[in-house]
Amino acid sequence: MRRVIALEEIAKVILCYILSLQLGYAWWVYLVLLLTPDLSMLGYLLNNKTGALLYNIFHHQGIAIVVGLAGLWLASQEWMLAGLVLFGHSGMDRALGYGLKYPDHFKHTHLGWIGKADEVV
Repeated sequence: MRRVIALEEIAKVILCYILSLQLGYAWWVYLVLLLTPDLSMLGYLLNNKTGALLYNIFHHQGIAIVVGLAGLWLASQEWMLAGLVLFGHSGMDRALGYGLKYPDHFKHTHLGWIGKADEVV
């Protein structure tokens, strides 16, 4: 089942890439921006609670959809691209097993623990 879900998430990444091309962006723009939502992990430099909050804001698929729709409503290709990057990035992370974070530990996600549970400190 995990592979089926991962394939579904990869399909989201590919769809977002194709839509970014339809917006008129060069083939490489989406790929370069794809990792930018991970800058939200800088919140973990403060503490787990702040890190989880920032991470979840930038990795929540519902927020990504709202950003993309805001771009559509505002006729802003930049906002639409931002929504596609956020949505695609969250799909990529979920395909790799990284989910939304709980505030107790970076490796504790809505998809379960990252890595082996006995490794978690």
